[in-house]
Amino acid sequence: MSGFEGSYLGASDRISPQAIMECKICWTPYDPAEGDDFRQVMPGTAFSDLPDDWSCPNCSAPKAQFMVLEDPGANALRDAAVVRAATDRLVADFTEIWHAKMRDVPLVNKALRVEAVGFRRLDGRIVGVLVAPWFMNLILLPDGDDWSGLRPGEKEVVAFPSGDYEFLHNVRELTGGYKACSLFSPMGEFTRQTDATDVARAAMTALFDPAHRDGTDRAADIRAAREAELAPVDPETATDPNAAPVFDEAPSRRAVITGGLAVGEGAA
Repeated sequence: MSGFEGSYLGASDRISPQAIMECKICWTPYDPAEGDDFRQVMPGTAFSDLPDDWSCPNCSAPKAQFMVLEDPGANALRDAAVVRAATDRLVADFTEIWHAKMRDVPLVNKALRVEAVGFRRLDGRIVGVLVAPWFMNLILLPDGDDWSGLRPGEKEVVAFPSGDYEFLHNVRELTGGYKACSLFSPMGEFTRQTDATDVARAAMTALFDPAHRDGTDRAADIRAAREAELAPVDPETATDPNAAPVFDEAPSRRAVITGGLAVGEGAA
């Protein structure tokens, strides 16, 4: 099935690296998995990466005369376009906030900029991490739905494989409705943009890792520890080295999904 009507005409943004193309003059296919022995093109070379002077090995028709025969990566390409459109609006919104309101705020980190990291479509939503000079938030965006009716400040708990996370609702002019879960704020512990984005990518990976759930389910241990703290102290066992440890507090959501990649106080 054709990924778009008409000839290729250099429209690289409309085909994926997996696209199998076909010459519309002689119907000779180009399969990136096979490459082109005649022109010494290695297997794995996407059609869009072929040299500009490459031509059909059978009839010498130029690249512009090829059409999409099959594109296994078409769905991923469409997903990427949807995500890019949504995150472009999000970044534009918070870049405007940065320039208009936040630049002179003492706690902002001017070594950083607004950047969307790791966003992807998931179950009717778009999820990723937004890095800004004053925060790093896990963000949920609508995927085709209208979230403009969200009430700013309202809380919602959203389940992920690594645990349940509390999000705050908000609405912005360009973005529309969105939901945010704070990971870091302020951002003073990051010295470079790449450090912040590395942590954001690690957080996205950990978010979908069920192994991190054990670190969030400590309610029983913490409750027992608090009860032990309130119990009368027995002088004979007060210094017992075999006594059960007392947990000070539950690990923060940020600590769970960032795996301790950065150190510092974050917003609740």
